[in-house]
Amino acid sequence: MSVTKEKKTELINAFKTTEKDNGGSAASQVAVLTERIRNLTEHMKANHKDHHSERGLLMMVNRRKKLLAYIKKRNVTEYEELIKKLGLRK
Repeated sequence: MSVTKEKKTELINAFKTTEKDNGGSAASQVAVLTERIRNLTEHMKANHKDHHSERGLLMMVNRRKKLLAYIKKRNVTEYEELIKKLGLRK
């Protein structure tokens, strides 16, 4: 259900913005959040009465939304590339 340490490291390495980036950049945070959201969405399909996890899912979606807005405000092309790589929207 949760994102493994290896998967998280793999996502951070795929989406890091600089060589020294260890997961702090907005792009890598969005990538990790997207994976967590996908996993939790599958959990919610099987456990639709799990309201505690539902709240956590909504909080993650909102955090990702804010980070994406921040990226879009700073660099629209980076935003569009990130959306396309992660398969979000459009």
